[in-house]
Amino acid sequence: MCGIVGAIAERDIVPVLIEGLKRLEYRGYDSVGFAIIDDKQTIQRQRAPGKVSAFQPIYSGHIGIAHTRWATHGVPNEKNAHPIMSGNGIAVVHNGIIENHEHLREKLEKQGYKFYSDTDTEVVAHLLDIEFKKTDNFLTAVQQTVKQLEGAFALAFLYHNHIDRIIGVRKGSPLIIGEGKGEYFLASDNLAIAPSCHQFIALEDGDIAEIRRDGYDVYDAAGKKVKRRQFTSDLNHDAIDRGAYRHFMLKEIMEQPRVISETLEGRMGRHGVFPEAFGAKAKQIFEQVKQVQIVACGTSYHAGMVARYWLESLAGIPCQVEIASEFRYRKPVVQPNTLFVTLSQSGETADTLSALRIAKTMGYLATLAICNSPESSLVRDSDLVLLTRAGREISVASTKALTTQLVALLMLTAVLGRHHKLDAETEANIIQACNYLPGWIEQALLLDPEIKILAESFIAKQHALFLGRGTMYPIALEGALKLKELSYIHAEAYPAGELKHGPLALVDQHMPIIAVAPNDELLEKLKSNLQEVRARGGELIVFADGAAKLKNGPGVTIINMPTITHSVVAPIVYTIPLQLLSYHVAVLKGTDVDQPRNLAKSVTVE
Repeated sequence: MCGIVGAIAERDIVPVLIEGLKRLEYRGYDSVGFAIIDDKQTIQRQRAPGKVSAFQPIYSGHIGIAHTRWATHGVPNEKNAHPIMSGNGIAVVHNGIIENHEHLREKLEKQGYKFYSDTDTEVVAHLLDIEFKKTDNFLTAVQQTVKQLEGAFALAFLYHNHIDRIIGVRKGSPLIIGEGKGEYFLASDNLAIAPSCHQFIALEDGDIAEIRRDGYDVYDAAGKKVKRRQFTSDLNHDAIDRGAYRHFMLKEIMEQPRVISETLEGRMGRHGVFPEAFGAKAKQIFEQVKQVQIVACGTSYHAGMVARYWLESLAGIPCQVEIASEFRYRKPVVQPNTLFVTLSQSGETADTLSALRIAKTMGYLATLAICNSPESSLVRDSDLVLLTRAGREISVASTKALTTQLVALLMLTAVLGRHHKLDAETEANIIQACNYLPGWIEQALLLDPEIKILAESFIAKQHALFLGRGTMYPIALEGALKLKELSYIHAEAYPAGELKHGPLALVDQHMPIIAVAPNDELLEKLKSNLQEVRARGGELIVFADGAAKLKNGPGVTIINMPTITHSVVAPIVYTIPLQLLSYHVAVLKGTDVDQPRNLAKSVTVE
């Protein structure tokens, strides 16, 4: 959940480090720091709590490491900010968690080491100091240190006696090498170093990398020198530019018609989805699929819940959806010919990655990743892949990543369903709905001025309740998640039919009730549930299809949605106004829209 940047070059690399941290701030923003080795072979370190934008570097140098932190161990203050040092000669930056840090700390304290931070990282620095007393070989010392660590982490080290190299370690947390013109870089995301690099090297789990001005070497977990895959990136260097928008989140909301079109492009014809879009072996695998297991976290989990309705009702395929952090700690019964599907924006979500690695040992037919990051671990470790083409998503609150995941899952439903109960006419209707979808999203975005006014009624609210039925229940869950993430208003979501079984006790004139009401087979049931709310004095806000014939009245606000002729894509369209509502409420309340408190974009810790 933190960001690492390292660089070695002939030029002053401090501006490069700071720019890299700005590009990584979506991964963590509690504190910031860097360390460089100066001309006297002394490590100069500067750290501060808060964001990179307020950080003013006072040093310069040709070799250094830097870090932006999302706190896991120790509060966000200067003493816990990275880099962490042992004495004056060793500096380390760290993403992830050292799970055995308490045991190691006790052991080191008995050997006379004093701890100046509350972090788990400090044990790493002191362990390396011990190893340097046994050998002056930087690489050997790091290798011996890493053998003592348990957990999932990425590390980058500076040592004052070796001013010509930085060593990085990847174990369960992403780290890549960047190659520039006579200079080399380390980073936890290629976005950080994209302006300086023309080539990237993807480290694999267990790798230890040594970068120098004249090149790099990579060693696997056994200490053997290896070659790793090189790749170029088509990442737009302006991906972190807000353009004319006040916040990244609003920019990313407004990009959804385009990125949905790009996700669909070239992947379906007039009559169906091309199975080859999921991989060369997809057609052969899909013909064998009898069940689907979806695993994801957060917003991606909500996408998976929608897909379950689609797969079971349209394709006739049994589907289970589970939160990744729960899946990895139980012992599920794997039915024959089950496709294991993971969903992740970053492809580095720790719980989802761990679930995938466990699944690969459990006898699933194959694994499929639906992901937005082509160079990610999830993509590399899966049998099949569908990239969502959402482009870089900077705001912590996911918007375009969700809707493109939903589009990908609808395509998966179509291509799997042809081997089960999905007939040609229904598949053709899905294709037509996907073609119309960007236009319907554009119509939903035109509601922005109306929703901005509606948001004013939430300024003084402390609680909100979201309701939906069928595929709209996961969308209600997503709406509640967005509101609580961004505005810090307590929000919950329920299937509308569940109101009378408990949640109705919460309803009074102070509780706004937000409902999503497309014109589908459950509309009349939903109307009855809404009457239950009005009878208790609840304030109703309903996003409704015009054909639903719902009217404004005392305590009832109706937002008329576009008329959707293919209800299968309604969950995607109805996501849009809930995103806009949470955005505008957050703006009015003055919260940090793009970087909500206590949250980070890429959750690379358990």
